[in-house]
Amino acid sequence: MAEFSAEVFQNEFLSDGATDVHAVVSVTCTGAGAAGIGAGGAGAGGASGVAEIVAVDTSGSMQGRNMEAAKHAAAVAVDQIPDGTLFAIIGGSHVATRIFPYPNARVPMVTMEPGARNEAKRAISTMAAGGGTAISTWLRLADDLFATAPVAQKHLILLTDGKNESEPTMHLDRMIADVTGHFQCDARGVGDRWVVEELRKISTALLGTVDLIARPEDIAEDFSALVRKSMARGVAAVDLRVWAPQGSQVLFVKQVAPEVDDLTGRRTEVNPLTSGYPTGAWADETRDYHVAVRVPAKPVGSEQLAARVQIAVDGGVAASGLVKAKWSDDSTLTARISPEVAHYTGQAELASAIQEGLAAKAAGDEATATVKLGRAVQLAAETGNDDATSRLRKIVEVENEEEGTVRLKRNTAKLDEMALDTASTKTTRVRRA
Repeated sequence: MAEFSAEVFQNEFLSDGATDVHAVVSVTCTGAGAAGIGAGGAGAGGASGVAEIVAVDTSGSMQGRNMEAAKHAAAVAVDQIPDGTLFAIIGGSHVATRIFPYPNARVPMVTMEPGARNEAKRAISTMAAGGGTAISTWLRLADDLFATAPVAQKHLILLTDGKNESEPTMHLDRMIADVTGHFQCDARGVGDRWVVEELRKISTALLGTVDLIARPEDIAEDFSALVRKSMARGVAAVDLRVWAPQGSQVLFVKQVAPEVDDLTGRRTEVNPLTSGYPTGAWADETRDYHVAVRVPAKPVGSEQLAARVQIAVDGGVAASGLVKAKWSDDSTLTARISPEVAHYTGQAELASAIQEGLAAKAAGDEATATVKLGRAVQLAAETGNDDATSRLRKIVEVENEEEGTVRLKRNTAKLDEMALDTASTKTTRVRRA
């Protein structure tokens, strides 16, 4: 039985006239078990089941090493899917095709068992590259297949090596909106011809991750890890709920570790004073959230509850934490900054600075790119994000790390820029004494 706990980090003291309350809520799940384990079993039609789909780009650009590596990776992923799991394989070009179960099969998805595993790998081996790229059709087919699965947890792995060039951008945007909330998706791009922002748009909306696979031979290891991670998520759906008092305003709710993910736009109303934010499926793990609430100012000496943050599973509250506000005229109290809030504020700004800097560089605006990437270097050093520092140094010459003074390098490798972009949202957890 999974258990959740929540711990709140904040400086609850506000100066006279102040209204904004910031807190980091650290949520930990233990005893999650494995996906599909429980009443009914995986793929047995019980709410505890799981469905897994692998969608592989089969467009013409995949011809050669990429196609062969992707076929091998899909077969490796199939080996990682436990018996009893509902699964399917999709081939995606300008149209989406169900590779397995075979197109003429009477069932949309099949339950994994040794015979199905062997047939799936046989079907994967027949995939061939050809055609264009219209990712909205891949998402639509995945959604149609998942809709037939009477299970609580649905996960898609999506791999492409190119940009979405066979359909208008609005088609993909509309499809993402249509399938949001139906399943989770981890998106991966291989090589340097795909567009990070396109896959990030998909993975962010569908509560997943985006990452770069620089070499075709690394696809199999990545796919294998993604399936194992999916199967470790034994709690299918968790909501973060924020109650705030009458007259207050929730400014934002962001996941800040292990990755930056702004949840504010996913708000649903639980009741007039409580908002819900979906966080997807959980394994045994810890995630940190930055919650900001604006409350009406009160006289010095006043205290109030600024927010109640709850973890809801299947509609029931599994854990909660309180965010408080106390007004004081003691500057030694009000001037303190919570180390957790300061750290993650810097990490979120770091992600934005990297993405904005790279976008400016791509647009030929070297002045803005230099300022933004210089600020990123400064923030990476301040927050102890050594990985970001290492990636940034492949793009800029650092003259003064503390001041963020840099010069853009010439003829940087596109793969290095994409690696920096995809890793920009990955954060370092605050060091606590």
